[in-house]
Amino acid sequence: MTEVRRTNPTTTIVPLFTGVDDVRTRLAQTGYLADAATATAVFLADRLGKPLLVEGPAGVGKTELARAIAACADAEMVRLQCYEGIDEARALYEWNHAKQILAIQASGPRGWEVAKADIFTDEFLLPRPLLTAISRAEETVLLVDEIDKADVDVEGLLLEVLSDFAVTIPEMGTVTAVRRPIVLLTSNATRELSEALKRRCLYLYIDFPDATREREILATRVPGLPDAIARELVRVVGVLRDLDIRKKPSVAETIDWAHTVLALGVGERPGTGLDDEFIARTLGVVLKHRPDLATAVKELKLER
Repeated sequence: MTEVRRTNPTTTIVPLFTGVDDVRTRLAQTGYLADAATATAVFLADRLGKPLLVEGPAGVGKTELARAIAACADAEMVRLQCYEGIDEARALYEWNHAKQILAIQASGPRGWEVAKADIFTDEFLLPRPLLTAISRAEETVLLVDEIDKADVDVEGLLLEVLSDFAVTIPEMGTVTAVRRPIVLLTSNATRELSEALKRRCLYLYIDFPDATREREILATRVPGLPDAIARELVRVVGVLRDLDIRKKPSVAETIDWAHTVLALGVGERPGTGLDDEFIARTLGVVLKHRPDLATAVKELKLER
């Protein structure tokens, strides 16, 4: 369990990157190809010690950016996955009530009087992601993933934590970060976030990459893919994203489709390639909803 630190009220900011070019170079070494806007936003979040709100469609690499930063900085990534109904106990901390009760019972007839001063200590505390991240003395990346899925109350909790990087536990005192983590919040923009939260963050919007950048990603992630097939694959994915469908193919699904090409030996034999037959029988790699499949088959004039 993470030891909760309460003694040092001074939070230090130790920059990880020397400049924007350093960000791009080191992220590229992890396989993440950042454009100028992304590299600049990451550098400023690191240098200024401010949270970075990353918004964009699902599957464009928002979560992967946090992983890449943690990897290139040799930092621990602590992830808070948001969902409807998440509360303070799941985001911040809670007490191990079962263990507390056992400790009281073990203290005998005067158990409560004897144990009440001892059951609110680190031994009985269950830190959740937010408390874990600010309690660490080592380099940490805190990812608050899909904040738009959480209730507005969770935004209020984040405002308290991210304003001072401190948490007050009534029974123990104030926990203040001794080393400020890099904080990324991601959002798929399913609801509007509060202005108060946005004011405390830098903002980055990541959209689907253009064809050139997506081919560069494929070259990095699927190095055995022939360039001609990569071009055709990216072209078809671009067409699919322009359709009126429920879930547009993500970059990860483009990579999966490229691996599918290699697994099926497409392009290895004369006359093979991304023909209609191949596209029709492998659409399930990139489209995961039946109406989307039907729309694609109709619009691309495929036969299944």
